[in-house]
Amino acid sequence: MYKYEMHCHTSECSACSRIRAADLVDCYKKLGFDGIVVTDHFFNNGSTTVPKNLPWSQRISLFTVGYKEALKRGNEIGLDVFFGWEATFDGTDLLTYGLDEAWLTEHEDCDLLGINEYCDLVHQSGGYIVHAHPFREADYIKIIRLLPRKVDAVEVVNACNTDFANKMAHEYAENYSLQMVCGSDNHIGFREKIAALILDFRPKNTAEIMKAVMENRHKREIYEILM
Repeated sequence: MYKYEMHCHTSECSACSRIRAADLVDCYKKLGFDGIVVTDHFFNNGSTTVPKNLPWSQRISLFTVGYKEALKRGNEIGLDVFFGWEATFDGTDLLTYGLDEAWLTEHEDCDLLGINEYCDLVHQSGGYIVHAHPFREADYIKIIRLLPRKVDAVEVVNACNTDFANKMAHEYAENYSLQMVCGSDNHIGFREKIAALILDFRPKNTAEIMKAVMENRHKREIYEILM
């Protein structure tokens, strides 16, 4: 069985993260994971480290630094590292998988799209959308918004969420027959709880991971870590 982190952030690209990409990779290697998906905050989230006043291609290049540093370290120690990102729309956070840096470079100003247009574009391009922690309550979230017809899956286990919020996410996904995934939303490395998506094969990319998710060929686990 192979364990993957689907939701984590590097301090190179996510202003709210407190861990460098290489250290994040080392952390997951020590925890016995086989791979991670780096999902740094995209430009439509205020928590990006990428300046707004640069040409689009340069912004994308800076946005992928965390992933590339993680990939470099992963190759050194034998941990798979994949690319994704977390786009935000007025507090609604959408994890995007199956697309790459070239796609972002080709779709200038995609961060300015409305939420429905963004989801449609990702799907038209062969990507996947996972609604992250849909029932999280926080100061920056003015309204809980659900998009059951626009997302492929729901993050029903988020290691940073309350049990109640995770339970509500599970009920939402179940009622709408949406696939269910998990993630740690990790910004610090070693933490009290870590979520793992379990597969019975070693994927080559996030598209393979999400194909398995859509076919319900995965499991979800959450581990309590002795600090």
